[in-house]
Amino acid sequence: MSEAPAAPRSVSVERTAAASLLLTPPQPRSGWRLLPARVVAMCAVELQKLRHDRTELYTRAIQPALWLLIFGQTFTRIKAIPTGGIPYIDYLAPGIIAQSAMFIAIFYGIQIIWERDAGILNKLLVTPTPRSALITGKAFAAGVKSLIQAVVVIVIAAILGVSLTWNPLKLLGVGLAVVLASAFFSCLSMSIAGIVLSRDRLMGIGQAITMPLFFGSNALYPVAIMPGWLQVVSKINPLSYQVDALRGLLLGTPSHLGLDFAVLAVAAALGITAASSLLGRLAR
Repeated sequence: MSEAPAAPRSVSVERTAAASLLLTPPQPRSGWRLLPARVVAMCAVELQKLRHDRTELYTRAIQPALWLLIFGQTFTRIKAIPTGGIPYIDYLAPGIIAQSAMFIAIFYGIQIIWERDAGILNKLLVTPTPRSALITGKAFAAGVKSLIQAVVVIVIAAILGVSLTWNPLKLLGVGLAVVLASAFFSCLSMSIAGIVLSRDRLMGIGQAITMPLFFGSNALYPVAIMPGWLQVVSKINPLSYQVDALRGLLLGTPSHLGLDFAVLAVAAALGITAASSLLGRLAR
C-alpha cells in the first residue's frame, strides 16, 4: 500500500512564523563592531558631497601649482636656501603637499557650524552614534579629501621634473602621513568651532593660524637655519613631522619616520578626543 500523504502545514502555524520574523528586529552591532561601522558610515556621508560639487578640488589645486611653478623654480635658480644638495623645487614639493592638505582640513570646522545652523548636527547627536564616531568620520573624510589633493600636487611635481619615488609601499606611507595630519588639523578646526561657535570667528582664527603653522615648520627651509625660538615652534608643530615623513618617503632624505608617525598618530588621537568633548557645545 502506498504511504498516506503528509498533512499540509496549518495556516495558523505559517502565520505565527511569519509574524515572529516581522516582529523580531535584526540584531544590532554592538561592542567593538559599533564604532568602526559608524565611523565608516560618517566618512562615506561626507565624501558623498564630492559627487555633487568637485569645484573645491579644482580650485585648491591652483595654489600649490603656483608655489611650485613660481616660488620653487625661482629659488632653485638663486640657490639661496641650503637643501643638502638636492634642487630646491624637489625639497619644496613635500612641504607643498603638506600645506595643501592642511589648508583643506583647517577650515573643516566651518562645515560643522553650518550643519549646526541647518539643524543637521542636532539630528545626528540624538542618534545612537557616539560623538567620537561623528568626529572621527569627519576627520578621516578630511584626510581622504587631502589625499586627493596630495595626488594632484604629486602629479604637478612629476610634470615639473621633481625626482619622486614611485615605490608603492612608500606611497602608502605618504598617504598615511597625509591622512593622519589632516585628521589632526580638521579636529583642531572643529575644536575651535566648539569654542567660538561662529563661522566668522572661526574663519578669522583659521586665517590667523595657517600661516604661522606653515612658516613655523620645515616646509620651506631646514630647521637648522631658523632662529632659536622658531626652532622650538617647529619642534612642537605637527606639520614639521608630516613634512619630515613626506621628504623621507618621497625623496629618500634622512628622516625619523618612527617618530614622525608616532607624533602624527598621537596628535590625531588627541584632536579627536578634544573635538568630541567640545561637540556638545555646538548643539546648545
